[in-house]
Amino acid sequence: MTSAVPLPGSAGGAAAAPEARAEILARLRERIVAFAASRYAGSHAEDLAQEVLVLIHEKYGHLDRLEDLLPLAFQILRFKLAAHRRKAARRGEFDAVDVEVFPPPSDAPDPATVLERKELLARLMGGIAQMGDRCRELFRLKLQGRTFSEIQGLLGAASLNTIYTWDHRCRKQLLEALGGGWEGRRNGPGGKGAP
Repeated sequence: MTSAVPLPGSAGGAAAAPEARAEILARLRERIVAFAASRYAGSHAEDLAQEVLVLIHEKYGHLDRLEDLLPLAFQILRFKLAAHRRKAARRGEFDAVDVEVFPPPSDAPDPATVLERKELLARLMGGIAQMGDRCRELFRLKLQGRTFSEIQGLLGAASLNTIYTWDHRCRKQLLEALGGGWEGRRNGPGGKGAP
């Protein structure tokens, strides 16, 4: 990875002065940024180059020849690029989708579902209002989360099977009050909806 432009301090192998070392590092930085950008680092190329130069300054301050710094810098850069790729893969940056192009789905129900639920609730409330006191009380207790055993005690039924029978009859009555179907239209040839 040598360029056509000779770098200061490369000729003769003599130790470079502090100004020459700064110039070597500046040119080395350009090469590191170009190499990182060519390896799909993109906007992170500058950051990676800065990290490499900081590491060279902190741990390898005793090296001042280009022949020593160039291979060392690119070896460190390769390690940094590999770490950057692993980190990006962990975060899911490679398969990330732009939020502006594909907005995330909303948790709120769509307006059609909200309208259907409101209509069904109005129909259910109208059907329950037409029922007798026992059925209304049974539905109220079931909506409170009471078990059939608790409902038996509260309504004073003789056995648990009596509550099951009342529940079946009340649901059948409600279905008939709703026109034979839960969806507001007759289902199939018999017009029976799901209980």
